[in-house]
Amino acid sequence: MTPVSQFLKDARVMAADLRHRKIIRTALGNYEIARDKRKASFQDWQGARQLAAETKWEAVNHLDKHLESFAAKLEARGTKVHWASTAEQAREIVLGIVKDKKASSVIKSKAMTSEEIHLNDALEHAGLKVVESDLGELIVQLRNEAPYHIVFPSMHLTRDEISELFQRELGSAPTNDPEELTMIARRALRKKYLTADIGITGANFAIAETGMISITENEGNARLTAALPKTMISLVGIEKVLPKLEDLALFLPMLATMGTGQALTCYNTMYGGPRQPGETDGPQEWHVVLLDNHRTELLADAEQRDALHCIRCGACLNVCPIFRNVGGHTYGTTYSGPIGSVITPHLRGLQDWKHLSSASSLCGACTETCPVKIDLHHHLLHNRRNAAKGKPSFFEKLTYKIFAMAASRPTLWKTGLALARIGQPIQRLVKGTALDPAKSWTKTRDLPPLAKESFKDWWRNRK
Repeated sequence: MTPVSQFLKDARVMAADLRHRKIIRTALGNYEIARDKRKASFQDWQGARQLAAETKWEAVNHLDKHLESFAAKLEARGTKVHWASTAEQAREIVLGIVKDKKASSVIKSKAMTSEEIHLNDALEHAGLKVVESDLGELIVQLRNEAPYHIVFPSMHLTRDEISELFQRELGSAPTNDPEELTMIARRALRKKYLTADIGITGANFAIAETGMISITENEGNARLTAALPKTMISLVGIEKVLPKLEDLALFLPMLATMGTGQALTCYNTMYGGPRQPGETDGPQEWHVVLLDNHRTELLADAEQRDALHCIRCGACLNVCPIFRNVGGHTYGTTYSGPIGSVITPHLRGLQDWKHLSSASSLCGACTETCPVKIDLHHHLLHNRRNAAKGKPSFFEKLTYKIFAMAASRPTLWKTGLALARIGQPIQRLVKGTALDPAKSWTKTRDLPPLAKESFKDWWRNRK
């Protein structure tokens, strides 16, 4: 199926799944309470948003300078920096490191960039055992699913479903206690850390001033992923750069507030290089792969460049009425929700993924909640406009030609209105049946009734 036909099929199914919608709305309702409480603790939330937006503007608009500084400082401490223009190059770099180390097992902490380039599939195809150490990521990996949400990979599942999964895959006893479910996963993962040859991480931020990456997490799995295997690989999108270390004083609490409704995430760790002489832990070798994968093409688009400001907090997904009803998997992409609908056409092709920009109510809630003030709902309109400039399908061209012909000929337009009025009683009779030409619309709503007379007729009759 094409991306658009798959999206429409899955959206119809998920929108009608009331149980799924209840799970998501309950989870996001609890999130909103916690988020608003934390936002109120900022002295000036709107001022914080403005400062964050300006900081990211500086980082993105001088990305070349900041990336050079970041890479040079990493290399000065013994880190090996790799530049990957495409997803294919990034996979080849990682596979090359794995083969060079003769590794057989890999453990990963949460990294959306690895999902973006389908790294797990490449590693498993090469014969490696790959284990996700983030609890949510582990759950969806055991289910052979993609992450449901940028921040909450398994938010669509209940405790009972997770318990059944762990019984089947990990041989645990049934329980719906969240703490016990976490301990089951922890016991299974501890052995994996000790036997893994390579640990793979992502990064939340990359600091140009110091040449360090910042990783934010709630479970401590990223620390173990980085500390125990002899070789560490960090896959970092080039847009993650912040100019100065002091910028984290704003971005860490902002990410925690908008991501999970916390004052500060439990673990915030900085990495600046492999194990140095005299240090007792850390990787013996560290590789940082800087990923472009169409980001510089988005950078060249001055109108939508601010989409690269995204800090992957997931706040726009949480407030989006479309996401709440169709769910994360329906989008069929790594990045779902409003931000995914904006950047996926840039990352994967506008004409194939233009439907995501139309899957929006344009309510503006995403723009209003974005902590770095990305103009999301206007970018959805920009994508729609840009898609219309491309090569429309034969059906689209035919539809618009017929409409243009009718709209530009008063006699045809008047005849069409008359036929529509005659057809309205018939449409009401066949509504929802196989004979209904508008069945996909009228299944859940009514067609608006036509006025008994047009404005022109009304005006003419008033003389």
